[in-house]
Amino acid sequence: MQSDYWDKPAFETIRPRRLVAPLVFNSAHSGRDYPERFLSMTRLDHLSIRQSEDAYVDELFARAPHLGTPLLRAHFPRAYLDVNREPWELDPAMFAEPLSERFNTTSPRVAAGLGTLARLVAENKPIYRERLTLDDARMRIEGIYQPYHATLQKLLSESLGAFGVAVLIDCHSMPRLARSGDRLAPDIVLGDRYGTTCATALVDLAEMVFAGAGLRVARNRPYAGGFCTRTYGRPQHGIHALQIEVSRHLYMNEVTLEKNEGFPAMRQLIERLLVALVSLDRGLLSPVQPASEKAAAE
Repeated sequence: MQSDYWDKPAFETIRPRRLVAPLVFNSAHSGRDYPERFLSMTRLDHLSIRQSEDAYVDELFARAPHLGTPLLRAHFPRAYLDVNREPWELDPAMFAEPLSERFNTTSPRVAAGLGTLARLVAENKPIYRERLTLDDARMRIEGIYQPYHATLQKLLSESLGAFGVAVLIDCHSMPRLARSGDRLAPDIVLGDRYGTTCATALVDLAEMVFAGAGLRVARNRPYAGGFCTRTYGRPQHGIHALQIEVSRHLYMNEVTLEKNEGFPAMRQLIERLLVALVSLDRGLLSPVQPASEKAAAE
């Protein structure tokens, strides 16, 4: 099956002129280039199909290459393919053919309709008119998902080789959260899989920047970090991964998906974060030998 992106890039890496810090920024959900074939398969209108986008997140972090760090960003939309999932998390109900045991068909994400190929967009709206073929899934996963992750892995390896450490900042946005009892909802959620995917200094720094701007910051609740954070974050080997979720109401209208008056201020704040991250003492990110291994070595 011919790729839906045969005549245009599905994603791109924006590289700095010179690499000055071990950071790699990843915006996997901000793509808004919807293939015509895909649009013909959906039952949703042009606004509904966009409800799953992390709209404009790539623009919020666009200064990263100017500060000496690469930015990997998707052009394909999340409703079309989600690279923050395992490669073959597929819902059997979505396909004309039966799925073999090699596919992960029972994950909580598949059950929620949010597998590698999503069944639903936000507000539980079904995406497709009819069932898909496995050839379609292979075209997206083998043709786009796998090259995307190969590119991300290469960028992290380059940073590791150049600096001895690498830091993945996984950039996302979230719907405005509801308050819980007397507790106000967070504006920012930082995910490090409960302290397992990056050095504490990294999370502390991000929290300091956002809280210093008057925003409410939470850690790991309700978003602890997805597939990318979990897969690439190996601080014991010098590779750190931190997921950042920015509440959309701070910079856009969540109904019309248009930028609001808060967008310039949020972009400035993100640039302040970028400068702080670039300036972070790399000694705080050095690989740490786990206590169990250290005891065994002694």
